[in-house]
Amino acid sequence: MRAVLVVNPQATSTTAAGRDVLAHALASELKLDVVETQYWGHAADTARAAVEDGVDLVIAHGGDGTVNEVVNGMFAAGEVGDRAMPTLGVVPGGSANVFARALGLPRDPVEATHRLLRAVAERSGRWVGLGRADDRWFTFNAGVGWDAEVVAEVERLRSTGRNVTPALYARTALACYFRMAREEPKLTLRIGDETQVGGLHSVFVSNTDPWTYLGSRPVRMSPETSFDTGLGVFALRNMRAYPVLRHVAEMLRGRAKPHGRNSIQRADVGHLRVTCTEPLRLQVDGDCLGERSEIEFLSVPEALRVAV
Repeated sequence: MRAVLVVNPQATSTTAAGRDVLAHALASELKLDVVETQYWGHAADTARAAVEDGVDLVIAHGGDGTVNEVVNGMFAAGEVGDRAMPTLGVVPGGSANVFARALGLPRDPVEATHRLLRAVAERSGRWVGLGRADDRWFTFNAGVGWDAEVVAEVERLRSTGRNVTPALYARTALACYFRMAREEPKLTLRIGDETQVGGLHSVFVSNTDPWTYLGSRPVRMSPETSFDTGLGVFALRNMRAYPVLRHVAEMLRGRAKPHGRNSIQRADVGHLRVTCTEPLRLQVDGDCLGERSEIEFLSVPEALRVAV
């Protein structure tokens, strides 16, 4: 079986020695090419070339951003649900690894590699649904508003040399909350053919559950959402401290419930549109894509086969 291992050498939990061990283990069972990414978009370029070259397996070793790039690169050259598309393999190497953990893969890279080799030997895999935000695919979440502001600020801090930790995310989320709580709502949401709803501060879109993790603790924003359903939607109508803290507490306890005028929650959504009174940041899978005035979100069932 021909395979390409796409490695992000800057990923949080990877080391040169560890990457060599993983590559050696994979090469013992696969006809393997290894590519270490050198620039933003390199993982996508490599995945696109692998699809065009007829490779059987594309393996992403890095964080969720690397996985997202690989998935988008694959679909730049292949079509949704095409049985000739390569299978995706994932070996976690980031700080959160939300997509891999949602698939039930081990967090330890060595264990995940052994699991991947067993899946290849047994031809074990599953088809997963994905989400799209305009022309960008996402594997586990996307959002406009609070979460996108947090992602953008964490990316800025990372660029200055700060280590990305759950504590940094928590502090950044709190700082962004206090700033946004003083602002007027700027978002309007339309779910499918429902009547649009305005006056929203944030819209969170899930392709699976948990939404993310704070260390080992899952944040469950859309418990009814999985890779086998449509998208989950959670929108905040206000940013007052009490309702926001209540929502956060429920998400950390493993459930998220709508509370009348405070929020909107839907499950198994096929399509939604978010419009902004002024351009706002959009994030997908933990990467900020810049500012948008309107975003179309779409659920795409059984889009990609993943080795598990």
